[in-house]
Amino acid sequence: MEVSAMEEALPKANKKGGLRTIPFIISNEIFEKVATFGLHANMILYLTERYRMSSALATVVLYFWNALSNFLPIFGAVLADAYLGRFRVIALGSFVSLFGMCLLCLTAILPVFKKTPECAARPGECALVPWQLPLLFTSFVLMSVGSGGIRPCALAFGADQLDKRDNSAKNVRTLQTFFNWYYTVLGLSIVFAATVIVYIQQAKGWVVGFAVPVVLMVTALTLLLIGSPFYLKAEADRSVLVGLVQVLVASYKNRHEPLPLETADSSSFYNKAGSNPRTPTNKLRYLNRACVLRNPGKELSPDGTACHPWRLCTVQQVEDAKATIRVLPIWSTGIMPGVIIGQQMFPVLQAKTMERQMGKLEIPAASFGVFSILTLTVWVVVYDRALVRPLSRLTGHPLGLSLRQRMGAGLALFAVAMAVAAHTESVRRAAAIAEGLRDFGPHSGRTVHMSAMRLVPQHCLSGLAEGLNLIGQIEFYYSEFPKTMSSIGVSLLALGLGFGGVLGSAIVGIIGAATGRDGRDGWLVSNLNKGHYDYYYLVLAVLCAANVVYFVVCGWAYGEEGQNRVVAADAVEDAKEEQQHKAAIR
Repeated sequence: MEVSAMEEALPKANKKGGLRTIPFIISNEIFEKVATFGLHANMILYLTERYRMSSALATVVLYFWNALSNFLPIFGAVLADAYLGRFRVIALGSFVSLFGMCLLCLTAILPVFKKTPECAARPGECALVPWQLPLLFTSFVLMSVGSGGIRPCALAFGADQLDKRDNSAKNVRTLQTFFNWYYTVLGLSIVFAATVIVYIQQAKGWVVGFAVPVVLMVTALTLLLIGSPFYLKAEADRSVLVGLVQVLVASYKNRHEPLPLETADSSSFYNKAGSNPRTPTNKLRYLNRACVLRNPGKELSPDGTACHPWRLCTVQQVEDAKATIRVLPIWSTGIMPGVIIGQQMFPVLQAKTMERQMGKLEIPAASFGVFSILTLTVWVVVYDRALVRPLSRLTGHPLGLSLRQRMGAGLALFAVAMAVAAHTESVRRAAAIAEGLRDFGPHSGRTVHMSAMRLVPQHCLSGLAEGLNLIGQIEFYYSEFPKTMSSIGVSLLALGLGFGGVLGSAIVGIIGAATGRDGRDGWLVSNLNKGHYDYYYLVLAVLCAANVVYFVVCGWAYGEEGQNRVVAADAVEDAKEEQQHKAAIR
């Protein structure tokens, strides 16, 4: 089977890579995620309490921060796959992210408002120190740039250590187990961040609460560098990205040329010299014009390479381009989950207005998101250890449920979670008004006589939806994309979440403008008891339901999973092994 330069760069012997590298990679991810999520979880309170931003403004700021953090991984992925390699990009991203965290800690140390007599008399009218907001936003940007290097590469880099670069059932199962346990460990680290780090921020103050993530990030970077001698590191290969563009250009240039019959053999198409001959698939057949051989004597040089690579491409290049294009409609269904995940600051404000006392301990409002992560973690473990085999017997699929079945189920659960959130908020608001708390917002210190544990079901449903959809997305992109584009494939999840952040910010802005005209209290005012956040959740539920229908259409149009790759003669044994595996699970 034809392989690219990047795949050929992977060492063939088992001197590097393997299980021994996983502790270094996972440990790095644990400390990095604890540091990063420990800052994100409570940021809505940092902005509203320390900078005195309104809830709506702080939400928009965080939406854009999340969006930037999710947009940049696609650039980090291109940088890794085409120029620097994954290890270098992860290390560089860690350095930049660490610097951003140091600046954020500095914002907590330095004063926010000018110390004037007017400020002392009227705290609500204090003027910000001119450099505080630029310093804050610079720290956000640096942390986003850092995550743009870490997010798309870490998972693909870990999978590289175990991936045998074939499509055998055993290898697919190994990768699925790695993905599942990767998210299990990361889920537990985020639980730690949402409880311990958030508690430190609430109990010890922002300076200590932001200094702890800095120390953790230093530890993460140190562990990554210590394991450097043992990693399997593939060299970057920019030819795969150039090849995508070449296929599009060649297809356009040859648009008037006739295509061979669908029954044509491999001699009608250009295959790389030394590779097993194969024919392109009939999906997106228009692109096949890029690899049709019409006059080999004029189109090929003596060594078998194309004389004009912008007019004639290999079958492998064409199939790589098809894999990228065919995934895009399904990828677009991942934008709506980005909206749901990005608005998790609203439940923090809800929890702030509810009773959070458990015995002598008051649970921080930002810690209720831990139930989402716990649900995701438990689901991953239960599915991988207990459900895959019985489901495989029922479905005949080696992974239990197909990746698209899991993704679709997750999208449906997002809609259910938003409907439950709307009901819970409606009950909470009605109780607050009945108790005469309509004029008391989240920062008044007055709480409604209703346990914040009522928020747990919506968090659990969201966590289960993430476990099904987001992990399914990553496995789908990693398995459907060419191996040389693993980082780019994995980064598509973050890119979808980034577009979701922008869309979520637009939804908040549109709803705020449409419902708050003529001096009326809008749905999303700072005082939740005066607003109608329940209506906002209903809007999201309807949009999620529409997204499920759109996903079904995209899934039908996509066809069968695993058909993006060209099947060559040396893949026959893998197909036999797949059949044996299916027979065994029955």
